[in-house]
Amino acid sequence: MIWNLPNTLTATRIVLIPFFIGLSYLPGRWGLILSAVLFSLAALTDWADGYIARREGLLTDFGRFFDPVADKLLVISAFVLLLALNRAPLILVLTLLAREITIMALRERMAGLGVSIRVSGLAKWKTGFQMTAIIMLLVQDGLFGIPFQWPGLFFLFVAVVFSLWSGYRYVVAAWPQIQPRT
Repeated sequence: MIWNLPNTLTATRIVLIPFFIGLSYLPGRWGLILSAVLFSLAALTDWADGYIARREGLLTDFGRFFDPVADKLLVISAFVLLLALNRAPLILVLTLLAREITIMALRERMAGLGVSIRVSGLAKWKTGFQMTAIIMLLVQDGLFGIPFQWPGLFFLFVAVVFSLWSGYRYVVAAWPQIQPRT
């Protein structure tokens, strides 16, 4: 396996998870602010590893497999934290997580059939809204006198809409290949 900068960024995203969660337990609001900063850094590695890998032609099997795994681990960890802090509605979080698991399973099934599913533009927008919502909900009590709870919930709701829409499109596109052959 070739170890390169995109793979390092993917691995770093996984390593940052316990630290971003741990910071949230520091007393006072600064723990959640620092947690949001570290989560933001981890989210930026999600964008950076893919951008660098495509631009520099550094695509690897490790990256193809672990990049989405790292993304899911980061997002699931953040949502569990937000639920524990009572900062996100359970129904929205369960909807997002169900879609993530379903599409991840669909990708695996399609890969087993030799078919690759590219990430759609809608899914990229979903990820952007989702990451922004998580950051806002971590610091929902405010930063520089600006409260973020309602904008964070709005972004989370928009992420759910994009999530369901893109998930539906993935399933429709894959449906002919996953139907049983008679």
